[in-house]
Amino acid sequence: MSGRVPGGLRPWKLRLGRLFRDRASSSRVLRFFVRVARRPLLPAVRLWRRNIQLRVVAATLLISLAVVLALGFVVIAQVSRGLLEAKEEAAQSQAAGGFAVAQEKANAPAAVDGPDATDNKVGRDASTWMNSLVKQLASGGQTAFEVVALGAGTGDEALPGTQGVKGARASGNVDPTASVPLGLRRAVNHATGAFKTFSEIRYTSGDGAKEPEPALVIGKRLSDINGDPYDLYYLFPLTQEEESLNLIKVTIVTAGLFVVVLLCGIAWLVVRQVVTPVRMAAGIAERLSAGRLQERMKVTGEDDIARLGEAFNKMAQNLQNKIQQLEELSRMQRRFVSDVSHELRTPLTTVRMAADVIHDARVDFDPITARSAELLAGQLDRFESLLADLLEISRFDAGAAALEAEPIDLRDVVRRVIDGAEPLAEHKGTRIRVLGDTQPVIAEADARRVERVLRNLVVNAVEHGEGRDVVVRLASAGGAVAVAVRDYGVGLKPGEATRVFNRFWRADPARARTTGGTGLGLSIAVEDARLHGGWLQAWGEPGGGSQFRLTLPRTADEPLRGSPIPLEPEDSRANRANRARAAAEAAGGAAERTPAEQGDRSSIPPRSPVAGAMPVPADPTALPGNGARVVARPADQAQQEDRADGR
Repeated sequence: MSGRVPGGLRPWKLRLGRLFRDRASSSRVLRFFVRVARRPLLPAVRLWRRNIQLRVVAATLLISLAVVLALGFVVIAQVSRGLLEAKEEAAQSQAAGGFAVAQEKANAPAAVDGPDATDNKVGRDASTWMNSLVKQLASGGQTAFEVVALGAGTGDEALPGTQGVKGARASGNVDPTASVPLGLRRAVNHATGAFKTFSEIRYTSGDGAKEPEPALVIGKRLSDINGDPYDLYYLFPLTQEEESLNLIKVTIVTAGLFVVVLLCGIAWLVVRQVVTPVRMAAGIAERLSAGRLQERMKVTGEDDIARLGEAFNKMAQNLQNKIQQLEELSRMQRRFVSDVSHELRTPLTTVRMAADVIHDARVDFDPITARSAELLAGQLDRFESLLADLLEISRFDAGAAALEAEPIDLRDVVRRVIDGAEPLAEHKGTRIRVLGDTQPVIAEADARRVERVLRNLVVNAVEHGEGRDVVVRLASAGGAVAVAVRDYGVGLKPGEATRVFNRFWRADPARARTTGGTGLGLSIAVEDARLHGGWLQAWGEPGGGSQFRLTLPRTADEPLRGSPIPLEPEDSRANRANRARAAAEAAGGAAERTPAEQGDRSSIPPRSPVAGAMPVPADPTALPGNGARVVARPADQAQQEDRADGR
């Protein structure tokens, strides 16, 4: 039972793997669209991040807008509430007076004749009396209000205008049923007292009909001259209040915009006073970093900004003095090295002549003296090499090194280097192999300097290769050419790939130099690579050898974007482990696939490498140590190799 569980779980693992791959592809598509959408916004985002003055002004604008909006809403609400309350008080007072007058006229005693017969009950019906009442009450308003009289029971109907419209009276061409809300009519019909609500005054259609306008409607149930109930409504237009409120809104908006603009201007000016010296200091700091050490800030006043400027100027002055002292010391050191190297050439020539005479006559000496003559000749050779390297280093330090670039085929340079290193390789039992020399590898370079770099790399690989093969690989792609020298010797420990180019540095001081090296070879090599605008980088793993890669631009003054050869070789421990893991996973997945799936997969041919493709996208920088990696040996593997070496 336990043996079937892994086999049953593996298809689920495969499905989950495919699901994760599908999700990864969809996430890549989503990230692509996000990058496309963000691309037009990048300049604005960059300006926002780099301009502190813009951020402060924008923050001030947003905060002031929020404050002005909040204040405007509060003020408008208070003003509108005050206007409506004042209107309601005045309207209620005026409507109460009108209701009292109307009830008085309805309760007035009857008169048979007389000049005031129109105001009496005799000889009139209720309809005529109501028309007269509406006109009389409306005439006192002078367009300040309108009067509407409706028959009792109008509010009991579901819809206005179906019944109860008989006897409806209104002043000023007001539509009585449309202007008085149904809810107000029901309230007036079912209770005593005056009721009010906000509505619209609608006028009867016709030529010159007025637009509806907001109004305050107040109504009350009264009795006519015959004692029958009717409803009397006062309609107070709110046009004047609305105009006043609109005027206040426009005033507040105008004042708010003015205040916001004024605050933004004030913030701009205030922040400018602070940011301008900071920008000036940043610009002067950039010019100082570019080598213009005489730059200083302009200081005015005695405030904090002025103190900052004075401190910055003092710092710049001290920095200039210190740099001048260091430059003077460096010049003295370079001059000393150059003078000593030149001065030593004359006595060294004399000593060389005498040593050659002694060396040629060593056959006539006793064995001890003959051996001393050979040692003297060997050390003089090393002394001469050291003087030559010191002179070359002094040229690089003084900036006097010149590049004589011309189109060369790196294969010819590699052949000359290998021919020169063959005696040492035979002595060490090392075989030097060359890969990638079937096609021309052309670049504009200084043949003498490139040959010197490759000679150092090949000789070091043979010397530290422990008798194993040394592989020299050439490649070209895009605008770059590269030569990599791979050995399988002691390799490099963690951290040594960044120090291997230091002057006089040795990985193992206890190891003797069989070729009489000076310790300046790789330092000169990296300077030669920089002079070409190229890279010289190192990789290594303890017990697994090392690889040095020289990358040069195909044409002079062309910036490098990558290297045709990866810095870490394909046969490194990490790459071998990755390939073994991938092969194991592929074998396990193939074992779980059905025959139909296997047939489908076998019909797909393997993808062939693209000719001229760049294995690595780009190196991070042209400094010699950057990008180099040192892979540490596992402890168990190191112990096994140590035991094998002991045997």
